[in-house]
Parts: sequence; C-alpha cells; structure tokens
Amino acid sequence: MFRYKDYVSLPYWSDSEPGSSYRAKNGHEKRRRVLQGVVALSVLANLYFIYAFVMTWPNALDNYQGLNHQPIVSTTALSATGPVNPQDHAVVTGLYTDAFATAVATLGHTLDVANSSASRLLLYLPEKISRRALCIATVSGWEPVPVERIAPPFSGVHRHFLDQYSKLHLWTLDKRGLSGIVYIDADTLVRRSFDELFHLPYTFAAVPDVYTTAQGYTTAFNAGVMFLRPDSTVFADMVGKIATARYPAEQAEQAFLNHYFGAEVLRLPYAYNANLAIKKRTPALWAGLQEEMRIMHYTMAKPFLQGDYDEVPMDRLAKNAAKVARKKSAFKAEIMEWLDAWEETRRTYSSKLAKCNALS
Repeated sequence: MFRYKDYVSLPYWSDSEPGSSYRAKNGHEKRRRVLQGVVALSVLANLYFIYAFVMTWPNALDNYQGLNHQPIVSTTALSATGPVNPQDHAVVTGLYTDAFATAVATLGHTLDVANSSASRLLLYLPEKISRRALCIATVSGWEPVPVERIAPPFSGVHRHFLDQYSKLHLWTLDKRGLSGIVYIDADTLVRRSFDELFHLPYTFAAVPDVYTTAQGYTTAFNAGVMFLRPDSTVFADMVGKIATARYPAEQAEQAFLNHYFGAEVLRLPYAYNANLAIKKRTPALWAGLQEEMRIMHYTMAKPFLQGDYDEVPMDRLAKNAAKVARKKSAFKAEIMEWLDAWEETRRTYSSKLAKCNALS
C-alpha cells in the first residue's frame, strides 16, 4: 500500500481535449470529406468543359463547307484600274543560302507563266551567296540587289530564321523609286497573277497564318507573302525597335512584324498565301481554294531541300522531290506540281543554267 502512496490517478480523457483519439479520427474524417468534395468539383468541372467543347461550333474554317462561289476579285472593279507600272511596282524575294537558288529560279519562271507585269528584285546577302547560286537564281529574270545582313537582336531565334531580319530591307526600296511591293518567300509557287494587290490603298497587307496544332487559324499573319509600301523612315523606326519590343524570339522577323503591324495590317484571303498547313488541317478548305489560288506556300514540304535545309544539286532535284513526296505523301500532288515547274524552268533556261553550274 505504501508503495503507491504518491500515486495520483489521472482523469479520463475527454473527447474534446487535445490528444483525444476520437478527435484525431474526427479530423481525418473531415479532411476525407473535403478531399472528396474537391474531387467531385473537379470531375464536374471537367465534364462541363468536355460538354462545352463538344457542343461548341467549330471555327468556320475548320468547318469549311464551300458555300460561297463568288470570285475574290471583282473584274469590274479591277478593269477600272490602270496597268501595273514596273517602274513603280515590284515583286521581291530573298536569297540567304545557296540551297534556295533553284527555288528562286522556279519562282521567277512561274511569274512569267502568270504574266505578272511588275519588275522583279532579289535581295541577297553577298557574304553568304556563291556566284553559282546567284547565277542560278537570276536566270528567270530577277535583278539581284545586295543587302547588308541584319543580325537577330537576341538569342532564341530558330536556326532556320537567323538571317530573316534582313527582310526588313524591303522598306528601303523607296530609294529605287518603288511605291508598292509584293514580297514572296522563295519556297512559293505562283499559280496566277496577283497584280491586283498593287492597287491596294493600304500600307501593309498579309495573309493570316495557320497551324496544324491547337492554334489553328489565327489573326497573326504569315510573313511569307506581304504587300507593303516601302518607306525608309519606317525601316529606320523598325530597326530601332527590334531589340526593345517584346515578342517571341523563335519566329524572328515574323513575330516582330506582327507586333509592329498587328493592329493595322489588312488581312488578305488565303488564296494569296496558300500555306500547305491548310491542306493538313482542313482538306476541304484546301480543295475550295484551288480555283482562286494565286500563291502556294511550301511551308511543310520543300522538294528542293534535303537533310536540314541542305542544297540539292540540279541533276538530283527530280529524285529528291520524289523522295520528299514519299515521306510527306499528304502533299504529293503539290510537290509534283513544284517539280513540273522546275522541269519547265530547266528546259527554258538550260544553256544559262549549265553555265551557272560551272561557276564556283
């Protein structure tokens, strides 16, 4: 009995006191119910978004139905305009690597076939273009214009676009007396004349871009085809801002031009820059463009290139185009169309091309 004389009995635990096992269980139960509620809300939210996605009408271009069959240009209105003056108006392209020389030559030939009446200028980088490549590119009527390279103002530019800021020199062509320019990338093919663009009263126009990804049809424009009115003052302003404006670096001059002209650009019909991405995304729309298509843009398949933008010798272009067509079979018809245009170019300028190919 004396052994426990200092013993003091402990009170029974209350369910409401700290350390209570009942309270711990009760806390776990509350947390479990809260978690169940959060999961239930998440499931309901996801079901709502799935329902909204399924029930929402798709973009009108993704849902293209070919309802309108009117021509995109009024022949009556066009007949009231005068002819294009080659002293005032020019079609311009660029050459920043030898690999695109045959594409430029082919593009020039398709301009001949389309009876474009504007003059033609080829902007090129003298330090990057060989005599042979420049000779090949200009056989079909391009007048070479050397320009100074405009380096990217910061890192992060896609490796294929490192020279593309040099395109800004387009705005300096007012010094050659030009009042209107249609710029077209070298990886394009002209289907029919687009001289009507030279009669636009606007200072800048381009075609909205399209992606095969979730971006789809965008309001941002593709810089592969542009109408512009050259102005050296605008050029100086742009060059002064390319390093301070905020825009994604990867797409180089296209991203900058979208930020510079985004609110003012006149957005042209897809017929003026028929991006192969349209065929990939909406085959029905691509089919609907065929009759009115002015310029086809080989964004997703380049029959004149091999590897990572490497040059293809002229005598291997047919074999290379066939290889690209097998690899990118969705664009086989378009690739073969380019090859046909190249074969016509080669036959038309065979003696000149042979002399060019002998140059170093």
